[in-house]
Amino acid sequence: MIDRGPGRYVAVGDSFTEGVGDGSKRRPNGVRGWADRLAEALACDSPGWEYANLAIRSKRLRHIIAEQLEPAIAMEPTLITLYAGGNDVMDLGTKIADILAEYEFLVSRLAQTGATLVLFTGYDVEVSPILGPLRRKNHAYNDGVRLIAAKYGAVLVDYASFTAYANSRMWGPDRLHMSKAGHKYMAARVLDVLEVPHGITHRDKRKAPRGVRQRAREHRVWVTEWVLPMFGRKLRGTTLGDTLSPRWPHPVRVPPKKGLKKLTR
Repeated sequence: MIDRGPGRYVAVGDSFTEGVGDGSKRRPNGVRGWADRLAEALACDSPGWEYANLAIRSKRLRHIIAEQLEPAIAMEPTLITLYAGGNDVMDLGTKIADILAEYEFLVSRLAQTGATLVLFTGYDVEVSPILGPLRRKNHAYNDGVRLIAAKYGAVLVDYASFTAYANSRMWGPDRLHMSKAGHKYMAARVLDVLEVPHGITHRDKRKAPRGVRQRAREHRVWVTEWVLPMFGRKLRGTTLGDTLSPRWPHPVRVPPKKGLKKLTR
């Protein structure tokens, strides 16, 4: 699917690609994520790969276009991954037609680089009836992403169809971002689509069943610690990414042994 020789991989997007949910104290912004794992697998398979990750949590399409698009193009990548639009879908009052228009503009510009371009649908997270109305928007967004991927010859990772994510173990405490297990599985699936050999394995473990009281308590904690603060930020017009910078803003040579952690010591 991609040239097995070394190249330059640039990751563009929001929290999904930044790595939120896969904590790592020593790495930039305190996370690792599937994109780091992908870069490390590429370098292990073919030493010499370079990697930049411009993604920042909470970014909307307009921010990615304004802040990440031109820097990504300037790096002359051979591989680009893009996940964007999920935050726009979750914003109240946004229209799918407008979201997909911005998304297609972004894709069209990235496709012009000639790099292998990887796009993703968005998973239909069933966290609560509170967020139920957003599912219809997400379905329409995914349909649009599939059409745009076909139009521009992009590689599609159909995240929405991955049944492994029905397992709660694949999600972090906020129920919206993947856990470490979820990020590892995503890295493996992207590598599979790109036909790059890797040693990432997935164990379909299940959490022990919880009683009604425990589930109710966990739900109250989730609403208090995650849902209410999220809506509070929306009302204030602030995001968790406002004070953050890209994790790997410039291409770095990925060490084929021990990976990116060698660069964070």
